[in-house]
Amino acid sequence: MRRLSIRSPLRRRLTILSAALFLVFTLVAVHVHQVAADTPGQTGKRIITIHDRGKDIGILTDQTTLRGVFQEAHIELDKNDLVEPSLDDKLVADNYQVNIYRARPVVIVDGASVKKVISAYQTAGQIAAHAGISLRDEDKTSIRPISDIVTYGAGVEVDIDRATPVNLELYGTPTTVYTQATTVGGLLKEKGLTLGKHDQLSVKDDTPIKKDMKFAIWRNGTQTITRRESIAFSVERIEDADRPLGYDKVQTVGKKGQALVTYQATMKNGKIVKKKQIQRVVIHDAKKQVEVVGTKASLPAGSHEDWMSEAGIGSGDYGYINYIFTNESGWNPAARNPAGYVGLGQTSESNLASACSNWQTDPVCQIRFFNGYALGRYGSWENAYDFKRDNGWW
Repeated sequence: MRRLSIRSPLRRRLTILSAALFLVFTLVAVHVHQVAADTPGQTGKRIITIHDRGKDIGILTDQTTLRGVFQEAHIELDKNDLVEPSLDDKLVADNYQVNIYRARPVVIVDGASVKKVISAYQTAGQIAAHAGISLRDEDKTSIRPISDIVTYGAGVEVDIDRATPVNLELYGTPTTVYTQATTVGGLLKEKGLTLGKHDQLSVKDDTPIKKDMKFAIWRNGTQTITRRESIAFSVERIEDADRPLGYDKVQTVGKKGQALVTYQATMKNGKIVKKKQIQRVVIHDAKKQVEVVGTKASLPAGSHEDWMSEAGIGSGDYGYINYIFTNESGWNPAARNPAGYVGLGQTSESNLASACSNWQTDPVCQIRFFNGYALGRYGSWENAYDFKRDNGWW
């Protein structure tokens, strides 16, 4: 009996321990089930962690954009504040790290120019771009807290140290370079330019750098040089019969192209004394310019015969003139061919304009002008007709 009394407390302890373990396992299972139920992938909810001026805010939400998240969490933004990712990008992942960059006063010191802006951008380059200020690779920038808080408020100051422009002719090719160096020798080192045995420098390497100064590096003897040359763009003029004469508008702006042209050149004392093109590579094609010009004219009343009669032409020449003008312009006083010739009988615009100030709308004046041409060159309209018929031009 004593041995049974010893085991009974142990059995009770084991029974209590088993019950406790069962309770723990049950609670763990319930917790796991609850966590699984709250998992973003299961319910559409996602975890958003917002970093705002050193403060972290955690949000569990089913919103599909950050704009909705901010409205739900009552987080206010100024119009100049920046948010990454974007406010209206669709949220698709289970969790996001969101940064709010609060706008603050920024003073940009660019030489003698001082500009104040409100910006949330963080780097000097981003701030300058936001303020519409262009920077070159050689320009230096620094950023620090604003020193004059009373005038400008708490923010940052961006200082821009502009590089100096220098005109360098490098082996016959003129170019503008920008530098922070203080001497020509320092510029050469900065740009990685090493003079060869036959190279010459037009100034001493200790010459101080000055804005827009000029110097050259050349190599005496026969060599190849490459220059960047522009390619002129062509112009297409579209005649619009629904537009009045005098209407002239550029529909598509033309753009010059660029080509790299390599020459075999003979240099002497920095001068090209002889050169021959040996290669030409187009970098950018020229873009054609398209212009629309109005051709709708308010012409005098009457027929072609009426116009010729008013111009003083005898009826015996009507047939000859009609043949020439029909083939040259279709009796359109404002006609212009691809070569640039204009008018009823097609001549240079300067010739016709000097005789008829409103030549596009004055066929009578044009007939008088071409009458003088026909009689002066051919002696008669009949002879002009014969020449036109046999040669296709007159």
